[in-house]
Amino acid sequence: MRAIKRIPLEQIDLWDETFSVNFMPDLQRLRSSIEEIGLIQPVFLREKGDRYQTLCGFRRISIFHELGRPEIEARVFGEKETNDLHLFSLSLHDNMTTRGFNTVEKAMALDKLVHYFQIEPIAVIKTFLPFLSLEPHEKILKTYLSLARMEDEVKNYILKEEVSRSNIRILSHFSSEDRMAFLPMFSSLKLGENRLREMLTLLEEISRRDQARVSDIVHRPEIQTILSQKELTPSQKTERVKKVLIDLRYPRIRQMEKGFEKKRKDLNLPSGVSLNHQPFFEGKGLRIEFQFETVEEYRSTVSSLSVLPEKKEFQEMLEVRIEQRA
Repeated sequence: MRAIKRIPLEQIDLWDETFSVNFMPDLQRLRSSIEEIGLIQPVFLREKGDRYQTLCGFRRISIFHELGRPEIEARVFGEKETNDLHLFSLSLHDNMTTRGFNTVEKAMALDKLVHYFQIEPIAVIKTFLPFLSLEPHEKILKTYLSLARMEDEVKNYILKEEVSRSNIRILSHFSSEDRMAFLPMFSSLKLGENRLREMLTLLEEISRRDQARVSDIVHRPEIQTILSQKELTPSQKTERVKKVLIDLRYPRIRQMEKGFEKKRKDLNLPSGVSLNHQPFFEGKGLRIEFQFETVEEYRSTVSSLSVLPEKKEFQEMLEVRIEQRA
């Protein structure tokens, strides 16, 4: 076991993050532990000229620096003692056994292995993906490499909302400008996995079809008006924004919806009766629903509905459905 030395903090290069894979660390518990009982596990450093390079223990060194501690216990490697990849692997193993890695930190580790340490992707897939508890597939590696290159704000959102790998892949299709444009909207809506996937897909399709910038889409007045309505819950805002995006994505359906709504109003249906088409005009048939409490209410409603086939608006609704099915 390598001897423990006490190293002055002023001799440690705090800006060298060659071996760091930290992202948005929660230091409160570690800080409380250090303040109460001191340092349990020494950090790992490497000599670098007349200074020291951090290999493992970035969080502990940061806390010691904040607390004004003059020195820290460390195990020290010589400058030429071993190669960078071996030291990085040592750092990964030490962190895996002591705290583990979040999704973004796994992405950062894989990105450094491929792009900084120049390890062949096939070797990374075979050796390091299983080590990080990931399936050894090229698709998984590509997903995490794309995440590593995203903006810190997006990475933070992915961690906070526990975004799935499938949605991370969709996020990677967008430019940095696009991701930063829709991020405030997504953060305020508190989207689940399915809703996030729907929103991303709609934005991607609208942008591609209309050759429009995503920022222009999300800043449309009708969307911003919905987001600014404080009386609406995040769920209500989500459904209304989704409706706007669907209208933009499928303008023909939007026109059909308007025509259907006008005919429905012209029918003057009895109170409590609803007449609806299938979502997006897909599927067969119309749907009539009504509620009643007494036999008299039931008879009255059925009597009112019995005249619908004679009305022009109702016939036109059926004709639209027949055309759509054809």
